[in-house]
Amino acid sequence: MSVKGVIMAGGVGTRFRPLTNYFQKCMIPIGDLEKPILEYIVKLYRYHEIRDLILLVGYKYLQIQNYFDQGERFGVRLQYVIDQPDRKGSANALLNAYNEEAITENDTLIIYYGDIVSNINLKDMLKTHKETDALATVALATGFNVNVGTAEVKDKWIESFIEKPRLNTPVSIGIIILVGKVLHQMMELYNDGQFESYDLMGDVVQYLVSKKEKVAAHLTDAFWYDVGSMEKYEKLSNERLSEELGFLL
Repeated sequence: MSVKGVIMAGGVGTRFRPLTNYFQKCMIPIGDLEKPILEYIVKLYRYHEIRDLILLVGYKYLQIQNYFDQGERFGVRLQYVIDQPDRKGSANALLNAYNEEAITENDTLIIYYGDIVSNINLKDMLKTHKETDALATVALATGFNVNVGTAEVKDKWIESFIEKPRLNTPVSIGIIILVGKVLHQMMELYNDGQFESYDLMGDVVQYLVSKKEKVAAHLTDAFWYDVGSMEKYEKLSNERLSEELGFLL
Protein backbone atom coordinates (compact mmCIF):
# COMPACT_ATOMS: atom_id res chain seq x y z
CA MET A 1 0.00 0.00 0.00
CA SER A 2 1.57 3.29 -1.11
CA VAL A 3 1.42 6.59 0.75
CA LYS A 4 0.52 9.67 -1.28
CA GLY A 5 0.20 13.29 -0.28
CA VAL A 6 -2.86 15.12 -1.55
CA ILE A 7 -3.02 18.92 -1.44
CA MET A 8 -6.26 20.86 -1.83
CA ALA A 9 -5.10 23.75 -4.01
CA GLY A 10 -8.07 24.62 -6.20
CA GLY A 11 -10.16 27.04 -4.15
CA VAL A 12 -11.10 30.49 -5.41
CA GLY A 13 -10.22 32.05 -2.04
CA THR A 14 -13.14 34.42 -1.59
CA ARG A 15 -12.00 35.31 1.96
CA PHE A 16 -8.67 36.39 0.49
CA ARG A 17 -9.99 39.01 -1.91
CA PRO A 18 -8.80 41.29 -3.44
CA LEU A 19 -5.47 39.38 -3.57
CA THR A 20 -7.12 36.29 -5.05
CA ASN A 21 -8.47 38.33 -7.93
CA TYR A 22 -4.88 38.04 -9.19
CA PHE A 23 -3.34 35.08 -7.34
CA GLN A 24 -4.22 31.50 -6.50
CA LYS A 25 -4.42 31.73 -2.69
CA CYS A 26 -1.86 28.99 -2.01
CA MET A 27 0.64 30.96 -4.15
CA ILE A 28 0.45 34.09 -2.02
CA PRO A 29 3.92 34.78 -0.54
CA ILE A 30 4.52 34.57 3.20
CA GLY A 31 7.51 34.85 5.53
CA ASP A 32 10.76 36.80 5.32
CA LEU A 33 11.77 34.96 2.14
CA GLU A 34 8.42 35.63 0.40
CA LYS A 35 7.87 31.95 -0.45
CA PRO A 36 4.38 30.79 -1.53
CA ILE A 37 2.22 29.10 1.10
CA LEU A 38 2.27 25.96 -1.04
CA GLU A 39 6.07 25.73 -0.97
CA TYR A 40 6.03 25.25 2.81
CA ILE A 41 3.47 22.47 2.39
CA VAL A 42 5.38 20.67 -0.36
CA LYS A 43 8.62 20.87 1.62
CA LEU A 44 6.91 19.55 4.77
CA TYR A 45 5.91 16.42 2.85
CA ARG A 46 9.42 16.02 1.50
CA TYR A 47 10.95 16.53 4.95
CA HIS A 48 8.89 13.57 6.17
CA GLU A 49 9.87 11.49 3.12
CA ILE A 50 6.50 11.64 1.37
CA ARG A 51 7.46 12.39 -2.20
CA ASP A 52 4.46 11.34 -4.33
CA LEU A 53 2.14 14.34 -4.26
CA ILE A 54 -1.18 14.97 -5.99
CA LEU A 55 -2.21 18.60 -6.40
CA LEU A 56 -5.98 19.10 -6.73
CA VAL A 57 -6.12 22.36 -8.65
CA GLY A 58 -8.57 24.58 -10.46
CA TYR A 59 -8.66 28.34 -10.10
CA LYS A 60 -5.50 29.93 -11.58
CA TYR A 61 -3.76 26.54 -11.48
CA LEU A 62 -1.18 27.58 -14.10
CA GLN A 63 0.46 29.78 -11.46
CA ILE A 64 1.10 26.62 -9.45
CA GLN A 65 2.21 24.53 -12.41
CA ASN A 66 4.56 27.21 -13.75
CA TYR A 67 6.27 27.52 -10.35
CA PHE A 68 6.45 23.88 -9.24
CA ASP A 69 6.47 22.09 -12.63
CA GLN A 70 6.79 18.33 -11.98
CA GLY A 71 8.46 18.86 -8.60
CA GLU A 72 12.06 17.94 -9.47
CA ARG A 73 13.40 21.21 -8.02
CA PHE A 74 11.72 20.37 -4.70
CA GLY A 75 12.70 16.71 -4.51
CA VAL A 76 9.13 15.42 -5.03
CA ARG A 77 6.98 14.02 -7.84
CA LEU A 78 3.94 16.19 -8.59
CA GLN A 79 0.79 15.21 -10.44
CA TYR A 80 -1.96 17.72 -11.21
CA VAL A 81 -5.68 16.94 -11.27
CA ILE A 82 -7.96 19.75 -12.41
CA ASP A 83 -11.26 20.15 -10.54
CA GLN A 84 -14.56 19.88 -12.36
CA PRO A 85 -16.25 23.28 -11.97
CA ASP A 86 -19.75 21.78 -11.81
CA ARG A 87 -18.85 19.56 -8.82
CA LYS A 88 -17.92 21.78 -5.91
CA GLY A 89 -16.25 20.96 -2.62
CA SER A 90 -13.13 19.25 -1.30
CA ALA A 91 -14.69 15.77 -1.33
CA ASN A 92 -15.64 16.19 -4.99
CA ALA A 93 -12.07 17.25 -5.77
CA LEU A 94 -10.84 14.03 -4.15
CA LEU A 95 -13.36 11.90 -6.04
CA ASN A 96 -12.27 13.56 -9.27
CA ALA A 97 -8.69 12.42 -8.58
CA TYR A 98 -10.08 8.94 -7.91
CA ASN A 99 -11.97 8.93 -11.21
CA GLU A 100 -8.80 10.10 -12.99
CA GLU A 101 -6.91 7.21 -11.32
CA ALA A 102 -4.39 9.58 -9.73
CA ILE A 103 -5.31 7.91 -6.43
CA THR A 104 -6.63 4.39 -5.84
CA GLU A 105 -8.28 2.31 -3.15
CA ASN A 106 -4.87 0.77 -2.44
CA ASP A 107 -3.37 4.11 -1.39
CA THR A 108 -3.09 5.74 2.01
CA LEU A 109 -3.79 9.44 1.50
CA ILE A 110 -2.35 12.24 3.64
CA ILE A 111 -4.59 15.15 2.72
CA TYR A 112 -3.60 18.74 3.45
CA TYR A 113 -5.62 21.91 2.87
CA GLY A 114 -3.62 24.43 0.84
CA ASP A 115 -4.11 27.47 3.07
CA ILE A 116 -2.65 25.91 6.25
CA VAL A 117 0.98 26.17 7.33
CA SER A 118 2.25 23.82 10.02
CA ASN A 119 5.31 22.01 11.30
CA ILE A 120 3.28 18.91 12.22
CA ASN A 121 5.21 15.65 12.19
CA LEU A 122 3.49 13.75 9.37
CA LYS A 123 5.41 10.57 10.19
CA ASP A 124 3.99 10.59 13.73
CA MET A 125 0.48 11.15 12.38
CA LEU A 126 0.91 8.26 9.94
CA LYS A 127 2.11 6.09 12.84
CA THR A 128 -1.07 6.93 14.81
CA HIS A 129 -3.14 6.05 11.77
CA LYS A 130 -1.48 2.66 11.30
CA GLU A 131 -1.52 1.74 15.01
CA THR A 132 -5.25 2.43 15.32
CA ASP A 133 -6.13 0.70 12.03
CA ALA A 134 -8.47 3.60 11.36
CA LEU A 135 -10.32 4.43 8.16
CA ALA A 136 -9.57 8.09 8.79
CA THR A 137 -7.31 10.02 11.15
CA VAL A 138 -7.88 13.72 11.80
CA ALA A 139 -5.17 16.06 13.10
CA LEU A 140 -6.52 18.02 16.08
CA ALA A 141 -5.05 20.80 18.20
CA THR A 142 -6.16 22.39 21.46
CA GLY A 143 -5.71 25.94 22.63
CA PHE A 144 -7.51 27.58 19.70
CA ASN A 145 -8.30 31.27 20.23
CA VAL A 146 -11.80 32.33 19.21
CA ASN A 147 -11.79 35.74 17.49
CA VAL A 148 -14.93 36.97 19.24
CA GLY A 149 -16.11 37.32 22.81
CA THR A 150 -18.31 34.63 24.37
CA ALA A 151 -20.96 35.05 27.05
CA GLU A 152 -23.05 32.99 29.44
CA VAL A 153 -26.60 34.35 29.54
CA LYS A 154 -29.37 33.70 32.08
CA ASP A 155 -32.78 35.39 32.01
CA LYS A 156 -31.54 37.99 29.51
CA TRP A 157 -28.58 38.93 31.73
CA ILE A 158 -24.93 38.27 31.00
CA GLU A 159 -23.46 36.30 33.90
CA SER A 160 -19.95 35.99 32.49
CA PHE A 161 -18.09 37.34 29.50
CA ILE A 162 -14.72 36.35 28.05
CA GLU A 163 -13.14 38.27 25.20
CA LYS A 164 -11.50 35.96 22.62
CA PRO A 165 -11.32 32.89 24.85
CA ARG A 166 -8.87 30.03 24.37
CA LEU A 167 -10.73 26.78 23.72
CA ASN A 168 -9.76 23.47 25.27
CA THR A 169 -11.95 21.58 22.80
CA PRO A 170 -9.80 19.96 20.06
CA VAL A 171 -10.19 21.64 16.66
CA SER A 172 -9.35 20.35 13.19
CA ILE A 173 -6.24 21.88 11.63
CA GLY A 174 -7.01 20.86 8.03
CA ILE A 175 -4.90 17.69 7.77
CA ILE A 176 -6.45 14.23 7.48
CA ILE A 177 -5.33 10.72 6.56
CA LEU A 178 -7.72 8.45 4.66
CA VAL A 179 -7.52 4.79 3.73
CA GLY A 180 -8.15 4.52 -0.01
CA LYS A 181 -11.10 2.18 0.36
CA VAL A 182 -13.07 5.10 1.85
CA LEU A 183 -13.20 6.55 -1.66
CA HIS A 184 -15.82 3.97 -2.64
CA GLN A 185 -17.97 4.95 0.37
CA MET A 186 -17.54 8.60 -0.56
CA MET A 187 -18.84 7.88 -4.06
CA GLU A 188 -21.88 6.06 -2.68
CA LEU A 189 -22.61 8.85 -0.20
CA TYR A 190 -22.43 11.43 -2.98
CA ASN A 191 -24.74 9.45 -5.25
CA ASP A 192 -27.25 9.00 -2.41
CA GLY A 193 -27.23 12.62 -1.25
CA GLN A 194 -28.14 16.07 -2.47
CA PHE A 195 -24.92 18.08 -2.12
CA GLU A 196 -24.56 21.58 -3.49
CA SER A 197 -20.96 21.42 -2.27
CA TYR A 198 -19.54 18.08 -1.10
CA ASP A 199 -17.09 18.65 1.75
CA LEU A 200 -14.46 16.22 3.05
CA MET A 201 -14.53 17.30 6.69
CA GLY A 202 -18.11 18.53 6.96
CA ASP A 203 -19.78 15.69 5.06
CA VAL A 204 -17.48 12.66 4.76
CA VAL A 205 -15.83 12.68 8.19
CA GLN A 206 -19.14 13.44 9.89
CA TYR A 207 -20.73 10.55 7.98
CA LEU A 208 -17.99 8.11 9.03
CA VAL A 209 -18.32 9.18 12.68
CA SER A 210 -22.13 8.87 12.55
CA LYS A 211 -21.75 5.33 11.19
CA LYS A 212 -19.40 4.42 14.08
CA GLU A 213 -16.54 3.82 11.68
CA LYS A 214 -13.01 3.98 13.05
CA VAL A 215 -12.04 7.66 12.90
CA ALA A 216 -8.92 8.31 14.95
CA ALA A 217 -7.81 11.56 16.60
CA HIS A 218 -4.20 12.62 16.26
CA LEU A 219 -3.73 15.24 18.96
CA THR A 220 -0.82 17.56 18.29
CA ASP A 221 0.79 20.57 19.88
CA ALA A 222 2.52 21.47 16.60
CA PHE A 223 2.49 25.01 15.28
CA TRP A 224 -0.27 25.60 12.73
CA TYR A 225 -1.84 28.65 11.18
CA ASP A 226 -4.80 29.10 8.86
CA VAL A 227 -3.72 31.76 6.33
CA GLY A 228 -7.04 31.56 4.47
CA SER A 229 -8.31 35.13 4.87
CA MET A 230 -7.00 38.68 4.53
CA GLU A 231 -7.38 39.21 8.27
CA LYS A 232 -5.32 36.09 9.06
CA TYR A 233 -2.75 36.95 6.41
CA GLU A 234 -2.18 40.42 7.82
CA LYS A 235 -1.77 39.02 11.35
CA LEU A 236 0.74 36.32 10.37
CA SER A 237 4.09 37.02 12.04
CA ASN A 238 7.03 36.54 9.69
CA GLU A 239 9.29 36.17 12.71
CA ARG A 240 7.12 33.38 14.17
CA LEU A 241 6.90 31.69 10.77
CA SER A 242 10.69 31.68 10.41
CA GLU A 243 11.03 30.33 13.93
CA GLU A 244 8.58 27.46 13.42
CA LEU A 245 9.08 26.58 9.73
CA GLY A 246 12.57 27.85 8.89
CA PHE A 247 13.93 24.29 8.98
CA LEU A 248 11.97 23.52 5.80
CA LEU A 249 13.80 26.19 3.80
